Amino acid sequence: MKNFIQSGNLIEVTAPAGGVTSGDGTVIGSLFGIAGSSAVEGTSVTIATKGVFELPKLSTAILATGGKVSWDADNSRCDAPGTGKYPIGVAVEAAGNGTSTVKVRLDGTATAAAS
Repeated sequence: MKNFIQSGNLIEVTAPAGGVTSGDGTVIGSLFGIAGSSAVEGTSVTIATKGVFELPKLSTAILATGGKVSWDADNSRCDAPGTGKYPIGVAVEAAGNGTSTVKVRLDGTATAAAS
């Protein structure tokens, strides 16, 4: 295809206010991704928009295998879907109460805070 640009699994963006740290989740506009490197605000950084990543989660959140996972941008962690949280993908393993991480398959689609 002459108009193909890239697969979209990795996207180069401008680091948001406060910058990003390698491995951290970030929301930039309607795009959620995992920073591939650390970058200060306003510089280029590559984010992964697809794939499976182990991410921090609210320890009291209960996420079932195959259950939807959202991003709490205010606290930089995953949580169950809810108001103000950004849908990002699904849990590939159950992560119950008392666990502080969850393995998430990112959807790679546009996202917006739930209302």
